[in-house]
Amino acid sequence: MASSGYSFAIIRGYRSGGSVDANVVTNIRNARSAGFSYVDVYLFPCVPCGNAAGQMTALYNKISGENYGMIWIDVEVLNWSTSKTTNQNFITEMIGRGRALGVNMGIYTNKNNWSTIVGVSWSGASTLPLWYAHYDNSPSFGDFSSFGGWSTPSIKQYAGDKTVCGIGADLNWYP
Repeated sequence: MASSGYSFAIIRGYRSGGSVDANVVTNIRNARSAGFSYVDVYLFPCVPCGNAAGQMTALYNKISGENYGMIWIDVEVLNWSTSKTTNQNFITEMIGRGRALGVNMGIYTNKNNWSTIVGVSWSGASTLPLWYAHYDNSPSFGDFSSFGGWSTPSIKQYAGDKTVCGIGADLNWYP
């Protein structure tokens, strides 16, 4: 895939059902073997499972020693509380644990999901880089509208459910 012009991969590390992805280590290694310069991991939290710090710790322990850059906390509408305060506290706990472990982290979301889950103006994670989703098939930040304390994103997911070299993937862009 790297030989086809793709330079980075973001691998699922934690499933929304509350468990570390059993293939995360193999997938990180395969991405590196395929020639990707940058390999990150995303954590899809399970709020009903509780223990935000434990979820971050479980993923960190599984990939400790692997060659990856960041863990992106996936904040999209699935398995979140109806209480924005509960969700804010969960994210804050997860970030706090990640910081204690020395993890480089970011947030994956979009304005609509952020607004629904924690409130559009909540800026409790704005010190972290933002990877946002807007499926407009345009690899640029021209569509970005500030929210959650972010005025500039780091990565954009601009197309979903594509097949790249026989593998299902979403397409992402960064400058």
